[in-house]
Amino acid sequence: MDKSSIAVEVVYALADKQKLLQMTVPAGTTVREAALRSGLDAHFPGLDLSSAPLGIFGKAVPKPEERVLEEGERVEIYRPLIADPKEVRKQRAARAAKSKGETPEADA
Repeated sequence: MDKSSIAVEVVYALADKQKLLQMTVPAGTTVREAALRSGLDAHFPGLDLSSAPLGIFGKAVPKPEERVLEEGERVEIYRPLIADPKEVRKQRAARAAKSKGETPEADA
């Protein structure tokens, strides 16, 4: 491979379906550009690659339109959260306290 292109991976997953693409992109390609070039939206109806949150190796990229990829990096396309994890924990604690006959403590 010449220095004008790099190898990267782009991945997206649902609970029942995943897709990982190995791609060669021009050096200087941004995280967002790689996601758009992947064409994964054709495999996952409803996926909007122009606005989906993106990350690299499990770490969110705050400005994917500006972050330039390096050789071997894996672009991850994230799904929106179905439920707020903080709220889910709070509800679980309330149910556990109720089953023990206690009252849950208020957040400080």
